[in-house]
Amino acid sequence: MKKILCSVLLLATTGTMAVATETTETNKKNRETVEFIQRQVAQNMSIGRAVKSIVSHYPQDVEIVVGTALDLYPDQYKEVIHAAIAAQPALTEDVVRIALEKGITSCTDIVETAINAEPSYVDFVASAAVYSTPEELDDIVRVAVVTEPNSADAIVRSVAKAHPNKLVDIIKTSMEAVPFVGEYIVDALLAAFPDNADQVITTAIQESASHHENLQRILETARSAGLTDEQLTEYAFKAGANAEEVAAILNKD
Repeated sequence: MKKILCSVLLLATTGTMAVATETTETNKKNRETVEFIQRQVAQNMSIGRAVKSIVSHYPQDVEIVVGTALDLYPDQYKEVIHAAIAAQPALTEDVVRIALEKGITSCTDIVETAINAEPSYVDFVASAAVYSTPEELDDIVRVAVVTEPNSADAIVRSVAKAHPNKLVDIIKTSMEAVPFVGEYIVDALLAAFPDNADQVITTAIQESASHHENLQRILETARSAGLTDEQLTEYAFKAGANAEEVAAILNKD
């Protein structure tokens, strides 16, 4: 019994020492990072240039570098985020997540800053932001589509795949923000969610009912995707579209 007790105590002590050692090492690395960044800035280097230089050479340390920079210079978050993403675009999602966890500004500000830093990663930015703050999904989609409308299809598809139960809300938000992206959104979502054609088309038609050209392009896109005129007429009726207008569009060819 004594031997068992001694073994348990030894294991507990060893585990405690290991945790303490790990904590000490982490604290040491944090201090070193703080000192290094401060030295860089003290040498007349902007925080943006300092972050870009460090992340370029040590991408594996992006977590501690960006986190520390945001702690030290929260008012310069745009410069920090932009610099980190510019240095390592592939780490865009990580940078967005770190910034959101720090809570230094609103989610939408971070999304807009990250997209402006690397527009080609807009869908990754939106997905990372929605994953971290799902309650702000509508605002994230709106800001992402307004900031980079040419990538609306990629944004909507990426977010909808992660939150399929929010499909209707995502379509509405994106089309309310930028009406002319409707056809691209429909094209992307019909490919990604072929079983949800009813929801996709009905919602898109509802949002474009007052824009004849947008409505026409949506119907033409849906037809090109393989939907029949009968289906489109049915969906348009559900959406409350003008029956004569829809018929004129579909009979145009």
